Amino acid sequence: MVPLAAAQQPVATPAPVRAGTPAAPAAERYTATPASPDGIGRRYMGREISQVMGWQGAAWLEREEREKEERTDVLLRLLDLRPGQVVADIGAGTGYLSRRMARAVAPSGRVLAVDVQPEMVALLERSARREGIANIEPSLGTETDVRLPPGSVDLAIMVDVYHELSRPHEVLASLVRALKPGGRVVFVEYRAEDPAVPIKTLHKMSEAQIRREAEVQALTWERTAPGLPWQHVVVFRKDSSTRR
Repeated sequence: MVPLAAAQQPVATPAPVRAGTPAAPAAERYTATPASPDGIGRRYMGREISQVMGWQGAAWLEREEREKEERTDVLLRLLDLRPGQVVADIGAGTGYLSRRMARAVAPSGRVLAVDVQPEMVALLERSARREGIANIEPSLGTETDVRLPPGSVDLAIMVDVYHELSRPHEVLASLVRALKPGGRVVFVEYRAEDPAVPIKTLHKMSEAQIRREAEVQALTWERTAPGLPWQHVVVFRKDSSTRR
């Protein structure tokens, strides 16, 4: 996620894809193109994947105005977390949201906080320790795998993360495996449909694009929740018949 975009580009609406539509073979899943200034030159299902926000930008994740800008308090209410739940925060960064979710699922629940940058994991561990939060379990994922136990997660969330995944199909497939049957996955992404959202184009996603990419997995769209100033909150549920 990168703030303060230059001129925005028009957003194309992708063709719908039915839930469970077989994905292309791995060799055909991605295409290479010349990289745009904010992209990596790899396209997936019609969009260029954006560059990753590095750990050097960690201070922006903890900025004082974030709750007012993004209404994290509203997001937490929309998630409807309960004590005892196991929640996965994918691309957890500094743990800004992990720490808040950990309080909501305490005392018996856990937050599995996953990031691919060791520096972010270290920052998260320090912030949790500083605040005395013991029910966050930080871990290091890879560019293709969240590395969580199968069938272990009640709810997974990615906040302004999915658009940066270099291998989104593989990561999402691994996340679906980690969900319990009927578990939920929540995409929070800056709205590409709204040119007033002050975020660079490749760091935003349309609701249609989110659904297109999610519904090739064993996921069923449940709802798109209103309430955040700049971001979509798109909720999917793992098919109950899917055991892995």
